[in-house]
Amino acid sequence: MAFDGLSTDQVQALHDELSTQYATLQGAGLKLDLTRGKPSAEQLDLSVGLLSLPGDAFKAADGTDTRNYGGLTGLTELREIFAELLHVPLDQLVAEGNASLEIMHDTLVFALLNGTPDSARPWSQEEQITFICPVPGYDRHFALTEKFGIRMVNVDMRDDGPDMDAVRELVKMDPSVKGMWVVPTYSNPSGATVSEAVAAELAAMETAAPDFRLYWDNAYAVHHLTEERTKSADILGLCAASGHPDRAFVFASTSKITLAGAGVAFFASSPANLEWYLKHLGKRTIGPDKINQLRHARFLQNPDKVVALMDR
Repeated sequence: MAFDGLSTDQVQALHDELSTQYATLQGAGLKLDLTRGKPSAEQLDLSVGLLSLPGDAFKAADGTDTRNYGGLTGLTELREIFAELLHVPLDQLVAEGNASLEIMHDTLVFALLNGTPDSARPWSQEEQITFICPVPGYDRHFALTEKFGIRMVNVDMRDDGPDMDAVRELVKMDPSVKGMWVVPTYSNPSGATVSEAVAAELAAMETAAPDFRLYWDNAYAVHHLTEERTKSADILGLCAASGHPDRAFVFASTSKITLAGAGVAFFASSPANLEWYLKHLGKRTIGPDKINQLRHARFLQNPDKVVALMDR
């Protein structure tokens, strides 16, 4: 609010008026949840049928008793559904717990403590780690990198993706640039989608760091709000074709498809990256919640059900 041209008495009067209004709001006892992105109760009701699954049939298609330990890569029947939806090869996709943010956290920690398969040393032993952050972007990405002391450098997010002139300059000249956050489809908060051309350039560009990673958070791959169905670029295929098969870490989840607090999350990458990820993950857990994975697989196995949830 501009105070130019107001006298001291006018500024004081305005201050007093606003203070009174604020005190009135405080006294109203309002409890407002302004959390961005939370599904409504009506939306969550569409998936309440999950709660009655899997009934007393706990065995997966391959005979796995989902009540028991094991199965680090997740159930095949669930991975089959989302490999198709995410346009990634089945053998390059794993299914995990509720939140893709947890997988992003783990991959960062694993890289900091151990390095990636093509790292010379653990990232934490580098003098400086830098991530490119397209803005506007997703605050939780930025909070995660900030948490681990990773320097963040902003580039503009345009209608067809990040400003590639700025990205190229950063990755080519600075070996401390180890990663880049990208929400490729319906990016927060503008809804911008990375074009095929920009995705191809991200996959092919030369980087000073041999272990540079695209943190490709495909959170909204199937969250269409109009009749237009925007397909995410096949970043794994583009990276492999350009000679950088290990460049992309792909993340996704059902958080806004089924039950936000009880969904399933996915990680897709190259065979070398998956071997690296599962090796370290196997020390942290014996396996994901396969019962929840099974209920999702059975709930979503009807294509009409999937379409109905996407179009709500």
